[in-house]
Amino acid sequence: MGITTVLWWAVGYSLCFNGGADGIYGNFHLAFLRHVGVHTLYKPSGIPLVVLIAYQMMFAIITPALITGAFTNRVTFKAYLLFLVVWQLAVYYPFVHMFWGGGLLAHWGARDFAGGIVVHASAGWAALASVLYVGKRKFIDSAHNIPFIALGTGLLWFGWYGFNAGSELKVDDITAIAFLNTDIAASFAAVTWLFVEWWYAKKPHFVGLLTGAVAGLATITPAAGYVPIYAAVVIGIAAGLVCYYAIQLKNRLHWDDALDVWGVHGMGGLLGIVLLGVFAGTAINPNGAQGLVHGSTTFFGKQLAAGVGCSAYAFCFTYAMLRVIDLITPVRVGTEAEKGLDAAMHGESAYALDV
Repeated sequence: MGITTVLWWAVGYSLCFNGGADGIYGNFHLAFLRHVGVHTLYKPSGIPLVVLIAYQMMFAIITPALITGAFTNRVTFKAYLLFLVVWQLAVYYPFVHMFWGGGLLAHWGARDFAGGIVVHASAGWAALASVLYVGKRKFIDSAHNIPFIALGTGLLWFGWYGFNAGSELKVDDITAIAFLNTDIAASFAAVTWLFVEWWYAKKPHFVGLLTGAVAGLATITPAAGYVPIYAAVVIGIAAGLVCYYAIQLKNRLHWDDALDVWGVHGMGGLLGIVLLGVFAGTAINPNGAQGLVHGSTTFFGKQLAAGVGCSAYAFCFTYAMLRVIDLITPVRVGTEAEKGLDAAMHGESAYALDV
């Protein structure tokens, strides 16, 4: 949070949301939040500009944090700091500007309501690149506190209403439909995952239910304010199925993605972007487009191209960036350090087990 906030204050907000019409980046006019006063308004929705700055800063904080969960216990702190800064500058900020800051992809006609590409696909495919680069853990622990997983999922689910419904940046009918679609998709995805896993494992798994809910939340994110309620049902079911089988593929290929960031967020975000191209309708949101169900193949094609193209860029850039960072400072920790990064790299321990 600290580094991302400093970066957002220094250049992030300005590069994402100021100037640069139809481009990849904004400009530095609002760097260090110059010219931002307490009473300055964000003209498109009339909210105080400081509200938008703080709100979007939360997106900037959570996105690289998602990637971190994939390569847990394997990356040195110095390399991670470089990763955190460079990845935001070269991947996250351009995506934000191109979709939400009046940039290239928004002008072209692609849409992402609350972060299917900007947050989830970008983080998920970057996570996969990171996992493939750093390799598998030497010491793999199973989930050791399922109640905390449930608590975390509940907090995520509740907070997701703010991310998705709040992305309308005002209170109106689109805010309400985004809120409802978010809950419906998450619920259908959770139930779908539960029953699919029950079929294969012969037992209903609570962690599977929770994972399915997060998959549904990630998948509905780009579409929440653009699609009708029935589409949220379909998107939720699709999320439960596609993300479940993506995790099975990951397991079969022995990719050590510790928190299933690629399978849940990467595949979920990409799937949501594509399904937005199927179900979007201007009757729901005039700022959206007509999807495949309305006979328009153009918007579907743009969503597919944007989703695949941005995911591929996030993957390729992240892998190349890690190779460059490795030339500056080692990326992978040593075997001894991997037994406990807290003690080896920070001189601290998370749990005082000898007390």
